[in-house]
Amino acid sequence: MKTGTIRDAEDRITDAAVEKSAAKRIPEGSVLLVTRSGILSHTLPVATTAVPVTINQDLKAITPAGGIEPEYIRYALVRFGGEILRECSKGGTTVPSIVTGRLQRYQIPIAPTMEQRRIVEAIDAHFTRLDAAVSALERVRANLKRYRASVLKAACEGRLVPTEAELARREGRDYEPADVLLERILEERRARWEAEELARLRAQGKEPKDDRWKRRYKEPEPPDTTGLPELPEGWVWANVEQIGEIIGGITKNRTRGKLPLKVPYLRVANVYANELRLDDVQEIGVTEAELERALLRQGDLLVVEGNGSRDQIGRVAVWDGSIDSCVHQNHLIKIRLVNVDWASYVLYWLLSPSGRDAIERVASSTSGLYTLSLSKVAAIPVPLPPDAERRRILAEVEKRITVLDAVGGEIATQLRRTTRLRQSILKRAFEGRLVPQDPSDEPASVLLERIRDERGSRAGAGQVARGRRATVPVPR
Repeated sequence: MKTGTIRDAEDRITDAAVEKSAAKRIPEGSVLLVTRSGILSHTLPVATTAVPVTINQDLKAITPAGGIEPEYIRYALVRFGGEILRECSKGGTTVPSIVTGRLQRYQIPIAPTMEQRRIVEAIDAHFTRLDAAVSALERVRANLKRYRASVLKAACEGRLVPTEAELARREGRDYEPADVLLERILEERRARWEAEELARLRAQGKEPKDDRWKRRYKEPEPPDTTGLPELPEGWVWANVEQIGEIIGGITKNRTRGKLPLKVPYLRVANVYANELRLDDVQEIGVTEAELERALLRQGDLLVVEGNGSRDQIGRVAVWDGSIDSCVHQNHLIKIRLVNVDWASYVLYWLLSPSGRDAIERVASSTSGLYTLSLSKVAAIPVPLPPDAERRRILAEVEKRITVLDAVGGEIATQLRRTTRLRQSILKRAFEGRLVPQDPSDEPASVLLERIRDERGSRAGAGQVARGRRATVPVPR
């Protein structure tokens, strides 16, 4: 039911099974519609049959009487689908469904048979052109996605802008390579740990008498570069643990409702690839100690811990600080970089094809669910360029992405416009304004009178089938 015309199905039934069961053979040229499904909360799927079919209990079939074009009925149901859902749906049920009696009584405008055919031909012609336009727009959008990926890949491989090593040779000057930068980051990382650990000890009344407490600091292991590509001159491989702190979030449980301190918290549903969706942010109870650990700071990277889809594992975005005193759930892993200025670069690396490969390599799969852990995120390798080169890379990436976003926004606008055009075409069609009317056509009133006369001797005219059969009056 995802296409306008049904020509085949995944499941089949034998002629013998049809004869020996309550299944009803639905002839070709019937109109099918979904009457029980979650999709009915927003859409009424409708299709015509190009071959004989049987249907299950979640569908109904309308077999039009002579003089009523199946495609006309299909387009009418699409045109009035929203109204049908509002007027014919059953309330208070777990799964949305349409009430048969209400559907039977729902009225649609019937044109003369010849005008029905002209209307269908006109709609088909308009929709064919719109389909071609949508296909072209989708191709452009796919190309934009590929180009965005190629920009990020080039950026993180030192091919988007001249390298700092190349510029230094050209300009006859020295430069700071990334291995020196990494040493400075590691020194700052250790200094931060020592300051926090000393504050913790003093808060407990344990003033250190010597420096032996510093031995508890665990130096992060460098990445295993086996299998990693060679980097440009002046670059170096690091891992996430070397350049940042990896922090877990708040676990939701029943006792949190009793805690007096309530704060906003981000869930997996709020974090997408380079996108925060903050229209639905919930609150959670936390302790003061948890708040200190899980509180988000601007520039923190948020990584989705698990997902059933491999390409969604490790979705990552940068926290923009738009909500005060906000924490994150345990299914989001927080990366707090030693140098927050590197947040955008690390984000682009994790979004790049090579970064995605690195995430998927460390992700484990259990029963189809791909998961990350603090230690796995810590081990993700990151190619570090010299700092001056990083700034040029970011400027070029953001310039190109700004253009891509603008084009992508225009494509989305045009796609929405095609949807509105379809609705406008259908509206005009069933108001009698899409095609010219012909006075020589047999009036629809005569057609409907003939159908009413035939109903007594032709069971099944205007019939709705569900399992066996039911009848629907032809609208006037």
